[in-house]
Order: sequence, then structure tokens, then C-alpha cells
Amino acid sequence: MNSLFRINEPTEANVKSFHEDGYIFFPDILKDGPREQLINEIENSKEVQAYLNSAHYTETTEPQPYFVRPWNERGNVGHALIDDPFITRLLQKTIDDHYHFCHSALNIAPRGVGPGKYHQDNHHWNHEYPINHNEREKYYIQILYYPNGFKKGDRNLKVIPGSHVVEPTDEKIVEKMLAGTYDKIVGRKLKEVRLSAPPGSMVCLNARMFHAIESKPLDSPQAHRIFNIDIFKEAGPPHRYTQKIPSAWLENATPYRMQLFSRLPYTDDCWKP
Repeated sequence: MNSLFRINEPTEANVKSFHEDGYIFFPDILKDGPREQLINEIENSKEVQAYLNSAHYTETTEPQPYFVRPWNERGNVGHALIDDPFITRLLQKTIDDHYHFCHSALNIAPRGVGPGKYHQDNHHWNHEYPINHNEREKYYIQILYYPNGFKKGDRNLKVIPGSHVVEPTDEKIVEKMLAGTYDKIVGRKLKEVRLSAPPGSMVCLNARMFHAIESKPLDSPQAHRIFNIDIFKEAGPPHRYTQKIPSAWLENATPYRMQLFSRLPYTDDCWKP
């Protein structure tokens, strides 16, 4: 099977970065053809076209981003991302073989959209059922795609490398991390890193790592930033947004894809004893 990506597998340095920093940044990793096709699939989908022609997108005083979770209206490239050989090798070399596909999302940010504050996304840390406590240390991996890229100061991603090892239990944890409170505990200086991503970039993120996004200026040369994400979880109970798999995805699915989808979806009472 041909890959959509420029490399076959992560390097040892990439894997080290994942475990020590909490993320891997792969600039311009999608091949040109798949990158252009992915943008075309997203921008020309029925739902996105409706958004791009709505006041939510064209309003200059209070524009609203497009966001859908799960992202099921995927084209051929969008579907292929789920089990591309490179993504499979990336997951195997970072978290081993015992994982499932969790869910997906799509976001389009137009000019004028505000920032998103620092947060971590392992939702087991935000709930107190016994199952949540048992699952908190298991891997929850976000694969973030930026098909049309971003520049610093223009809806860019920013991260705090090393913050994935800090237990997210303090309401003022971000302020304290950036003030040096946790430096001795984690054995490194925790500081903010602002990324700039050329088109076709991808970030593999341990969802325990704190990350945020900056606003998109009204005078940005880029009309909107596209962001699509696939999330994988270590085998076990559902996470907060583990999606129901559409029946169409199961038709003619390979054994590996069936394995990825063989887990229970999240329901309102799935964590209750």
C-alpha cells in the first residue's frame, strides 16, 4: 500500500521526542498530491461548503469557526489517513500494538477567530469514577493535521514540552508550570513553544501535554486555517468522545481496520459503576 506521507516511519529521535517532550512535529510531511486532494475533499464537502457560504464565515465582527466531531464526511484521502502505513508504524513505535481508533474532528478557523486557552485532552483526568482513575495513565494520542499550514501569530499551535508528565489536578497549573513551579519535579525547564507549520504538516501529540492555539488576525493573508484530527487510544474502556463507527466504514474493511474499530463507543452512562 502506498503511503500518503514522505517518510516510512518515525526516527529514533522522533520517538525520543514523543516520550520526553510529549509530541513530535513533522513539518511538510504529507506528499503534495495527497495534501492538495485532502484540502479539496474538505473544502468541497457539502457541510463545509454550506459553512463557507454562511454568515458564520463571512461575518467580520464575530466570525465563528466550523467544528464537527466526529468527522465522518471524509473523502478518500481522509479515510486513508486512519490506517496509512506511516501512521501505523508511528503508533506502534511510540505506544506499541494495543490501541484503537477513538474519534475524529474537523475545524476550519476563519479570519478574526479568537484564541484557545492551554488545556490537556485526556478526559479521564476530568472525571472521578473508578474507571477514570484506572485509565488515566494510558495513552491517548492525537494526530493533528494542518493541510494548509499556519504561521506564528496566525492561528498557530503552541505547546509546553514536558508538561505531559505533570498531573493536571491544579486549576492554576498552566500559570504555575510557566512560572517554574514544576521544573524540579519534571527535571527540566517548562516553557512555551510557538510552532509555525508549512502546508502538509502534522503533529503527533500525547494528549496529556498542555497545548493551545492563538487567534487568527482579521488581516491574515490566509482566508482560513484547516485542521483535521484523528485520535487513537490505548486499548480499554471508551474515552469521552469515542465515536460510533459508521456502518459504511466497516464495509470491505481490512482486518487491521476492523481491529482499530473493535471497541465500544462512549455513552452517557458507560463509566458509571
